[in-house]
Amino acid sequence: MADGDLPEPKRQRGGRQKLRDARVGVEAGTHRPYIVRGIPTYDILSEESLVAIEATADRLLAEIGIELRDDHPTMLLYKTAGAEVTPQTDGIWRVKFPPGMLREILKTAPPVFTQHARNAANNVQIGGNNVVFAPSYGSPFVMDLDRGRRYGTIEDFRNFVKLAQSSPWLHHSGGTVCEPTDVPVNKRHLDMVYSHIRYSDRAFLGSITAAERAADSVEMARILFGEAFTDQNCVVMGNFNTTSPMVIDGVTAAGIRTYAAANQGSIHLPFLLGGAVAPLTTAGMVAQGLAESMASCAIAQLTRPGAPTILASFFSSMSLKTGSPTFGMPEPAIGSLAMGQLARRLNMPLRCAGNFSTSKLPDGQAMWQSMMSMMSAVQGGANYVLHSAGFLDGLLSMSYEKVVMDTDICGALHSYLDGMAVNEDTLAFEALNELGPGQHLFSTQHTLRHYETAYWDSALDDNQPWETWDEQGGIDYAQRANARWKKILRDYEAPALDQGTDEALLAFMARRKESMADMWY
Repeated sequence: MADGDLPEPKRQRGGRQKLRDARVGVEAGTHRPYIVRGIPTYDILSEESLVAIEATADRLLAEIGIELRDDHPTMLLYKTAGAEVTPQTDGIWRVKFPPGMLREILKTAPPVFTQHARNAANNVQIGGNNVVFAPSYGSPFVMDLDRGRRYGTIEDFRNFVKLAQSSPWLHHSGGTVCEPTDVPVNKRHLDMVYSHIRYSDRAFLGSITAAERAADSVEMARILFGEAFTDQNCVVMGNFNTTSPMVIDGVTAAGIRTYAAANQGSIHLPFLLGGAVAPLTTAGMVAQGLAESMASCAIAQLTRPGAPTILASFFSSMSLKTGSPTFGMPEPAIGSLAMGQLARRLNMPLRCAGNFSTSKLPDGQAMWQSMMSMMSAVQGGANYVLHSAGFLDGLLSMSYEKVVMDTDICGALHSYLDGMAVNEDTLAFEALNELGPGQHLFSTQHTLRHYETAYWDSALDDNQPWETWDEQGGIDYAQRANARWKKILRDYEAPALDQGTDEALLAFMARRKESMADMWY
């Protein structure tokens, strides 16, 4: 038994556990490349309220404007399109947009697009009624119950890619699943992109921390998919943050242009902390988020009309007692629901929310906050849900246990989003008619036909009687998650990758690394 592993609980005799293993242990044949929602979105705002938010966003853009820093080409794009550009200091411009200008520009953004994976069976459709779950992104620390909290390494990064690849309930490999701090800052993007390509056959995100790193990510995608295919199809995306309030920096703008010029996807995300970089009130935060995301999205469309572009929001409240960010709270969840309506009015794909939490452990607080946030994403109509697995400690830590706890939630949400089929078979008159009143339904033909597929089955929940649970060691949810992620990594097998492609990727990485000295800041 590996160090820190828990003993497997004793099993009841018979074939029942074998059946369960086939469904949630092996998890063979259950993966869907993405979800097509079977339930409607939950629209909370009236037409009057939506118009008021849009008018406020237009007013922010027209009267206050966006401060653009250190990217002359983007300044020219905005100016040529009709924005009012006023120099502030050297390399800094105030850009103001006439009402309606950005909405007109964004009409060229595709409402639905495909991001291709190296395994075509894992291509994802983003937009419309489609929902894509991806793991968490950006944590400098990692944690597990055995070793506690520590800085992330490239080994941790690879492990999280493997855990995501192993789950049938995630659809996308994500991007910076944690920061590999043992690799130089200016070179780690190469190892991260390669890890996604080598250890997953799903779609992935590239680097955005410098224009040259974005270009490297696109070039590695070209090696993987071929130059001609990459030029005509989305095979990699970048996740870009504005600098709130109302600023777009040059690194972000140049990165957006790099992805868009290559016809690759971009996600445009204001990270808004109420009371710090955004208003405390939810309506004001939503209006600001809409304004910033639209201004950022426009860079992609002005660079290459039709480039895949995702409107996005990341709302966070604040503890007014301490000034600390709070995640998974009800007010930002309401904001995500509102953003869903606004994105549909723009006819653009949306990224928002995720399994957010400020808890420091994979505990009850972690899970209730995660569900509050995640439900707002799926009910609000989010198409791409980053941070679907692993988010703890206010995004500062990526948790091994919470990855598998969250993917279990994602599994439940597959069934929730499927909705309810109503037909002669599901109405099940025959189930009650076969044996008549007063008889249990365990042996009816309807039950036997459906018992394997009728209900989603958790890989982690313990629904046994107390006595059985106690006899098996009284193992709690977090401990079960600890044992599960270890088993997944022990059993993991990387998807096959063409040897020539692998060699070409490694050669490209070696050339790029040799061309620059290590930077650790």
